[in-house]
Amino acid sequence: MRPTLLEKIALGLSGLTALTIGAFILFAPHVFYASSGITLGEDANLLSELRAPGAGLAGFGFLMLLGIWRHAVRPVGMAAALTVFTAFPAGRLVGLALDGMPSGNVIGALVIELMIAALCLAAFRRRLWQPAPGLSTVQPAR
Repeated sequence: MRPTLLEKIALGLSGLTALTIGAFILFAPHVFYASSGITLGEDANLLSELRAPGAGLAGFGFLMLLGIWRHAVRPVGMAAALTVFTAFPAGRLVGLALDGMPSGNVIGALVIELMIAALCLAAFRRRLWQPAPGLSTVQPAR
């Protein structure tokens, strides 16, 4: 099944967002976190713990973007987009409940993540309830 324009937009926006943020965390964590009022030191352990998920986020963003053009990767890209952009705001909401109100920039990130999640849910809604290609719901006779 060919992707709709809305699916391409959702994969493109989510992929570009995840790839960009992930790459910033990976290659410029001090700059990225300073934009939220967080000052990082030079602790190699902390920086490693930040860079690793940044690389993962960038990788998921690449899969989302690749899903626009590669049919075989599209379901993986859609799953990555839905997972990333529902898990991140869920984590922020848990933090809001347990830790209190973060900075305005963090709340802004939450709003953007929720908007991308809504876009992905709207774009992928018709595919969410379809069985994956090649998987049959029919049980073989014994």
